[in-house]
Amino acid sequence: MAEVEAILKREMSSKFPKVSDIVSYGYLLGGKRLRPALVLLCGQAFSNVTPSHHKLGAVLEMVHTATLIHDDVLDGAETRRHLETIHHRWGTESSVLVGDFLFTHAFYLASTLPTTLAAQKIGQATNIVCEGELRQITTKGRFDLSEEEYLSIIEAKTAVLCQCACELGAIYAEAPPEAAKQAAEYGRCLGVAFQIVDDLLDIEGDTDSTGKTLGTDLAQRKPTLPIIHALKVASPETREEMLAALQAESPDPAQVMAWLEEFDSAAYARQTAIRHVETALANIAQWPATDATAALRQLAEFVLKRCY
Repeated sequence: MAEVEAILKREMSSKFPKVSDIVSYGYLLGGKRLRPALVLLCGQAFSNVTPSHHKLGAVLEMVHTATLIHDDVLDGAETRRHLETIHHRWGTESSVLVGDFLFTHAFYLASTLPTTLAAQKIGQATNIVCEGELRQITTKGRFDLSEEEYLSIIEAKTAVLCQCACELGAIYAEAPPEAAKQAAEYGRCLGVAFQIVDDLLDIEGDTDSTGKTLGTDLAQRKPTLPIIHALKVASPETREEMLAALQAESPDPAQVMAWLEEFDSAAYARQTAIRHVETALANIAQWPATDATAALRQLAEFVLKRCY
């Protein structure tokens, strides 16, 4: 991870001081470094980690950071990782351009790897992420969204980068093809669980512990799993009352939470996240018993602990 951090610090900069101030600020917005960790651990589970793994980790983190910076513009978020967002500190223009800078520079770095495989897979994954974000935008206010549609969207916007990180980590460690497929499925399921928990925290979390602006999903009328479940099981009368509240200009989080508690919808979302984590763990159950494999299991457990 120290090698990955060194690459990020070096590459997230500019020779122009004022530009560098803004670009390098994106480095500070990084949090858990989940995607680089997945690259390194899936590589270490089968072989020694190589300089290619370090570069892959940095590339995926830069892509992820770019999506977060653009997300903060879309959500109007003021804080992330207990810091001001670039959008709040420097404005929309700077945020969009910094995100573009990181996207394009990440692909340049990917192109310097020995083969084009990583650039192809990361390019495809990033395209799916953007497609997922567009799909989510088109569902704002669409509270008839099914659970299947919701899961498909979060798989695209969040899980696909985790899937890509795990698969490339295994491939660049020359893991057997079946193991690379298992790594990809582990990452996909982990990413879906992570986003379900994130959506749940947006409703019932607190800013001090999460370090970012909360309530943006409600404010933007995004249908997330707890809401979808509550609307599905509510009586017709309560459902109409809920829809009126959710479509209001400023939905009341306390009222929404009361409905979620009444219908056990937060618990339902947690159970759905748990099922995805269990599937993730099943895919690596037969992997060699190494520190790396143990850490992958701990990562899966960490995802769930965030919502308890």
